[in-house]
Amino acid sequence: MPDATPPTAVADGRRSDSMRRRERVMKALRAETAAGAEISVSAIARAAGVDRSFLYRHVDLLAQIHAAQLEPPPTSVDGAVPVTRQSLKADVANARHTIARMTAHTGRLERRLSELLGEQAWRESGLGAPLDIDQLQRRVDELEQYVGSLKDALAERDAELHAARGANRELFGQINR
Repeated sequence: MPDATPPTAVADGRRSDSMRRRERVMKALRAETAAGAEISVSAIARAAGVDRSFLYRHVDLLAQIHAAQLEPPPTSVDGAVPVTRQSLKADVANARHTIARMTAHTGRLERRLSELLGEQAWRESGLGAPLDIDQLQRRVDELEQYVGSLKDALAERDAELHAARGANRELFGQINR
């Protein structure tokens, strides 16, 4: 069965379909730009209801999308720049960095507080080292020297006692003979 539509009608239909798609792409590009949304080939194709390959086949539309990507976002009446995906990403990255920094700082503060509370509890319990350690160390040294001199004196007296016992044995031995 031969094709009933003449070739010019098919070409005209394709041309008008292409023009409708182009209009949808341009309308989507204007809407996304006005809304301050992220401008990308995928986003415009999605908003226009066309395939990305359509945009890549029409270089002039692709150039307009790339040009719109380079334009700064429109400002509002009060002069503020609207929120964009990139600005939100930057805000999230900054917030994560701040959270990480604050977490590390909080950890250091908690460790220091724990150390200080531990030292305070140690001192208050009476188990901790007294504050006048140098004075006590000098007293320990003095007592060690005193103990050493007493040991020497005891050793000397033990030697004298041993000698006296030996002399006693000799005398009793002489008396008993």
